[in-house]
Amino acid sequence: MIQLQGIHRNFIVGDQIVHALDGIDLEIEAGEYISVMGPSGSGKSTLLNIIALLDQPTSGRYRLNGRDVTELNDEELARTRRENFGFVFQFFHLIPRLSAAENIEMPLILAGLEPALRKPRVREAVQAFGLADRADHRPDQLSGGQRQRVAIARATILRPGALLADEPTGNLDRASGVEIIDLLEGLNKQGMTLIIITHDPELGRRANRQLTLVDGAIVKDSHAV
Repeated sequence: MIQLQGIHRNFIVGDQIVHALDGIDLEIEAGEYISVMGPSGSGKSTLLNIIALLDQPTSGRYRLNGRDVTELNDEELARTRRENFGFVFQFFHLIPRLSAAENIEMPLILAGLEPALRKPRVREAVQAFGLADRADHRPDQLSGGQRQRVAIARATILRPGALLADEPTGNLDRASGVEIIDLLEGLNKQGMTLIIITHDPELGRRANRQLTLVDGAIVKDSHAV
């Protein structure tokens, strides 16, 4: 599904070049469950952004489902990203003025689906993610765990092949965090590729495959026993 070859990502900071990613070679098969760990500044989020087509490598090749996506134009990148990836973040990134159901519906609107097609899918998602009694509530009327459920429902409403989560439990209490991880792992068991960035070693060990980054390079790639 995902194949990175010799990926470098450099940033210019002042008069210095920062090597955020330094020659990443990585293959990820469909349906894998991967955690990405490492110290702050090791390149974890940069790697996730490259995989998600939110950023472009300075050099190297990226093949997604057999297609070289390194030199796609902005329109092609947006379409490929929308068709393949869902995103979950630490701080939810919900639209404050919209209800839970309206936040979940937004990707369907942006994808151009008619209301007659959107509404049943939103109702299904609201039920599946345990939000039936919160569908009309705005984000500021929801708990942290409920907001993250809305974010996950929104991220998966277009049924992407992969879900990318950057510290998805970082802004939650432990009990809510466990619920969210159980939910994400349930999606993985249904066949969705799951890639999670985390600073929590215990959470990282739950993944079937663990990557450790240091100074922009993968220094460890291990599978759970």
